[in-house]
Amino acid sequence: MDIQTMTGMLLEGFGTTLQIFVFTLVGSIPLAVPISLARMSRFPPLKVVARVYISIMRGTPLMLQMFAIYFAPYYVFGIELTPDSKWQACIVAFIVNYAAYFAEIYRSGIQSIPRGQYEAAEVLGYSRFQTFFRIVLPQVVKRILPSMGNEVITLVKDTSLAFAIGVAEMFSTAKALVASQVSMVPFAISAVFYWVFNFLVEIVISRLEKKLDYYHD
Repeated sequence: MDIQTMTGMLLEGFGTTLQIFVFTLVGSIPLAVPISLARMSRFPPLKVVARVYISIMRGTPLMLQMFAIYFAPYYVFGIELTPDSKWQACIVAFIVNYAAYFAEIYRSGIQSIPRGQYEAAEVLGYSRFQTFFRIVLPQVVKRILPSMGNEVITLVKDTSLAFAIGVAEMFSTAKALVASQVSMVPFAISAVFYWVFNFLVEIVISRLEKKLDYYHD
């Protein structure tokens, strides 16, 4: 098999990798908002639930979480697995896992804003809504952007874990090609794909940081 054919097959797998990446961000970024708010809540039971959730998601391997979400419906509830079960379990596991990480990033960003800014806004007649969206949020976004960028880059690489439950993303395609062709070339090609993708992510994050540079701490 020539390199062009292998590259074409890896590109098909990369399409699945890209889907996992996009679905995870679309699901986890907004989900992290209520989790972070619960984590900062003054209502103890809600705060404890959020802390336990974040602790479990960050303290156990993502691969183990995928296995649990994939097999739990069958072993716990007796629900038969379908051909789509692997894909669904993969996306759900990635979303709930990354939502925990993003929630902690949000929390640290919000809590890093000095209390005096809230008090100054109140003196100037701003409502809580106006204070948060006009004063606090722009600063929070700037402060958390580097951490968010690191997590997004990690996500690109973590998509390769989907092979563990049989989702045919790029890494699993590369493994199959290496086994059938007895060659390391598919791994080298997939490494280039991951690097280029992450390089593009870095460029986007860098431009966002420059765009928000007028918000000085």
